Amino acid sequence: MATVTLKGNPINTIGSLPEIGSMAPEFTLSKGDLSDARLSDYRGKKVVLNIFHSLDTGTCAHSVQQFNQEAAELDNTVVLCISRDLPFAQNRFCAAEGINNVVTLSEFKDGNFGKDYGLVYVDGPIKGLLSRVVVVIDEAGKVIYTEQVQETVEEPNYKAALEALMDA
Repeated sequence: MATVTLKGNPINTIGSLPEIGSMAPEFTLSKGDLSDARLSDYRGKKVVLNIFHSLDTGTCAHSVQQFNQEAAELDNTVVLCISRDLPFAQNRFCAAEGINNVVTLSEFKDGNFGKDYGLVYVDGPIKGLLSRVVVVIDEAGKVIYTEQVQETVEEPNYKAALEALMDA
């Protein structure tokens, strides 16, 4: 279990993030057309998992916009923006914001992703949503960087995530 804060108030997650050097857990999430996307679909590419609560919050929306901007400059890399938002809402957001360099994926079907990655909130006012996390995975599927944002309303450390990509 990890403890982070929401506006200074402690909230807990279901577990711990995957360890650096471990193989990233496989997952199946929903694309905008409701088809399945698996982590293994991206094997051979560097993968950034930008995980957040909902596109309906300013910080989450900005993280997608920021990674969309950064992703345009990255070679052999895919940025997966993951939330429990419905795929229809993710599509609408991306269309309205001109987001086209990242892939949005939804965990709305079964909730296994958040459990397997140890990042579902188990208490507090946003119980059941996904913690704000960045995970970077190398071409072989190994975790090379993780960050669980300690204050939920703050943004992730984009620079550190991008540096981990460059070092991979």
